[in-house]
Amino acid sequence: MSRFRRIPASGINLFQLIYILIREYEQKSGQKALNLSLGNPDLSPVAEVLELKARFAGRSDYELHTYAEDNNVNQFAEGMVRALTGLEVAAHSHLKATPIAGIKTATALLPLACGLHLKDRRQCHVVTNLPAYDVMGTWTSTYLASNRIVWPLSSQDGMALRLDRLKDALQKAGVERPELIFVIRPGNPASAGASRAEWEALIRFCIERGIRLANDGAYTALGRPDGHVPLSQVAPAFPELEWVELLSVSKSFSDPGARLGVMVGSREFIEDYVLIKGNTDSGPNPHVMAAYGELFKDTARARGMLEELTGIYLKRLDYLVPRLKALGLRPACETTAGFFTLWRTPDEAWGLDLHAEATRQGISRAELFNRLTIDRAGVVGVHFQGPPETGEVFIRYAVCTDVLAPAFQARFEAAMAGMKPVYRPT
Repeated sequence: MSRFRRIPASGINLFQLIYILIREYEQKSGQKALNLSLGNPDLSPVAEVLELKARFAGRSDYELHTYAEDNNVNQFAEGMVRALTGLEVAAHSHLKATPIAGIKTATALLPLACGLHLKDRRQCHVVTNLPAYDVMGTWTSTYLASNRIVWPLSSQDGMALRLDRLKDALQKAGVERPELIFVIRPGNPASAGASRAEWEALIRFCIERGIRLANDGAYTALGRPDGHVPLSQVAPAFPELEWVELLSVSKSFSDPGARLGVMVGSREFIEDYVLIKGNTDSGPNPHVMAAYGELFKDTARARGMLEELTGIYLKRLDYLVPRLKALGLRPACETTAGFFTLWRTPDEAWGLDLHAEATRQGISRAELFNRLTIDRAGVVGVHFQGPPETGEVFIRYAVCTDVLAPAFQARFEAAMAGMKPVYRPT
């Protein structure tokens, strides 16, 4: 038996690095870090959801304790789509919805659902945004050994889905028709939503070239009023579009441990996905699916829960964003949905020229800024690299911690006062 690894180490995972930096700070300082890096809810599902889960877990029905596969227990899928987007799937014969065991797993299968494995992978292309929580980019370019085309997002236009940037990226790659365009809206790390006009322009482009479109909509339900239009509210009017949107209870109901979500979209795309999924996982936990299906029978109540949770995050954002702006940090975009805030990395901070010091240390300017802010203030973010052609680097701060607590605010405001960020003219 070989003692050597079969997968070459290619650098530490970004989020593993953040955990190491937190641990080092806490050991050195003797204080808990002010952790604004966490991208998962710090809250638990409300009591009503917990009671429903307990009730269905305690039942002996066979279907609640066997493999779910693609079974839609208690009409969960239609109910979730209705609650989060308002779409009535059954009203459209060309649409279908299926439960999924989490968005990340489903994301990895989408290129295969587009037939990547049936072609010369070197001739296959998937379009994704940068900066992004880059699961699809990793699977496409590394694990599946095909080609990722970067559709760049820029702070110059608030991280919007600019169609002209997409066309330029395809032209530079010499690709007319990629197999898939995959976006995250509302975004991560850029919590910008999408407008109806943006979706319609992209939809028409995809129809014209015969490209499939997918949206990771994990943060769909956590938006400011008029901050985001779900793809599922726009795409059904275009029956010739091949599309899917992925939704989840993880962020929407503070229940990432449920490993439960839904994929909705054009019937053929969904059926292709189900075929691949059948050889990958056996579906979500059926009694959890049944519990949420029961909840979604009362659409008004489910939407009320979403509004209550969104209200908590909005109050937190309404504290953090003005404080960071007052310090002199410049936003890469306004947070219109979700719980992330994204900021341009300054050129100088904490009394240092970040360009010169990053070069000296051999790390990115964003990573240096994050390390310095952790070391000097105990405030932890996540650093992101933008597309090389934009030259932009970013820091993400989330509100998945109680930033409204007086103890947090007193320590945060005192510690961050010494940052004094400076941006040079471009």
